[in-house]
Amino acid sequence: MARPFLKWAGGKAKLAPLVAERAPERIGRYHEPFLGGGAVFFALREAGRIADAALADGNADLIGTWRAVRDDVEGVIAALEPLAARYLNTEQLQQAFAYYKVRDDLRPRLPVAWAARLLFLNKTCFNGLYRVNRRGRFNVPHGRYEQPAILDAERLRDASRALAGVELCAEDFERACARAEPGDFVYLDPPYQPLSATSAFTQYTGADFGFADQQRLRDAFDALTERGVPALLSNSAHPDIENLYRGYAIERVPMGRSINSNGAGRKPIDELLVSNIERVAGASGAQSSRCIPEMNSRSPNASRMASPSASASSSPAHRSGRMGTMAPP
Repeated sequence: MARPFLKWAGGKAKLAPLVAERAPERIGRYHEPFLGGGAVFFALREAGRIADAALADGNADLIGTWRAVRDDVEGVIAALEPLAARYLNTEQLQQAFAYYKVRDDLRPRLPVAWAARLLFLNKTCFNGLYRVNRRGRFNVPHGRYEQPAILDAERLRDASRALAGVELCAEDFERACARAEPGDFVYLDPPYQPLSATSAFTQYTGADFGFADQQRLRDAFDALTERGVPALLSNSAHPDIENLYRGYAIERVPMGRSINSNGAGRKPIDELLVSNIERVAGASGAQSSRCIPEMNSRSPNASRMASPSASASSSPAHRSGRMGTMAPP
């Protein structure tokens, strides 16, 4: 059974069944522009709901790891084995030195070694956090776990099988959304709008995901709706987010927090699930019920329907994503 091999901030393992329940019955191609840990993708794949998928994220390190697991999982396992063995065979008081050596050494060039490094850091850093500085360097301190599950070879192999034939792109969400067509399904799980100053964890690609990006995302959601592409979006229950998506179906879903450093602070909190599915279905039904007059190809007034041409955005490309965190291994 394929499951996430990384755990990410706001991991959607609990929400995935609800997303699957709300998703269209028929899905041409599945798109997930904020991939993270991929819990929804794996849930839909295991349920046999999707045969084709395009997964994307603004975090190039993350996408590189996913590609390595897809293309050479045995190479990733072989590269991760010595990192895990060296760390686990070291006395606990000395494990921090082993961690910082891997974290601060020059990043490897081979894709499998790159992926093994990210997996190792993901399992041994403080609170499972993924954060980079302005130079793109991973800067999370060491965590303290007695026996972290650094290498789960079978889980990696299961994930690799599920990823066979799946497209993986390191790109901005706007470009990922632009590829979706009517009959496809898009799930959007962006960095959440912070509910407070202490929850403002939105930087994991070297560039913050601010409210201007939330507005860009709303515009992309509107564009999907106008093109007749069903989509679901999750975000924090922030008044500004509710205002952005006014006019869409909004459902409040209680979810547990996963990035509070204090375990007692990981209490359920409402999140929003925004849907355009009814609007898209309604518009599609209205279109299909109209009587379209037959065109006489010989008539001087006859014309062909021209498909709109793709236009390049005049704004500079933005990198977007979500800072990751995982539950203690």
